[in-house]
Amino acid sequence: MSIEARLAELGITLPPAAAPVAAYQPVVVANGMAHVSGQLPFIDGQLVTGRLGENVSTEDGYAAARACGLMIAAQLKAAGVLEKVERVVKLGAFVNSTPEFTDQPKVANGASELMFEIFGEAGRHARSAVGVPVLPLGAAVEVDAVIALAVD
Repeated sequence: MSIEARLAELGITLPPAAAPVAAYQPVVVANGMAHVSGQLPFIDGQLVTGRLGENVSTEDGYAAARACGLMIAAQLKAAGVLEKVERVVKLGAFVNSTPEFTDQPKVANGASELMFEIFGEAGRHARSAVGVPVLPLGAAVEVDAVIALAVD
């Protein structure tokens, strides 16, 4: 089954791929790997901002991480490599959080579980989930990815 068909089966519509906000490429493909720059969480076109442990709940953080995962898939589609995904190798989740907040892994599960939904076993990956004091544009979460691609 194609990834597009899987997305349709799941009722998932990918958002438009976001344009870079600085001097970088959203996706760089090299040596059979797609390196996806950190993606921010947009839900219904609005950036999810705030800090976990302060004014964003763990549940809302999970939804924000899932939105980042959707944007990763959207960037892969825009780069023309979504259907070539062979394996999600690694996700890096950065969670804008207070020093006392320790549920970064629960937040990151929003993106991780989405990768498994979309790509099945090929979506299981290594991961980092890190608390940070601030993210670009005040985002609550940012997620980047390394994806192995099938060779033509």
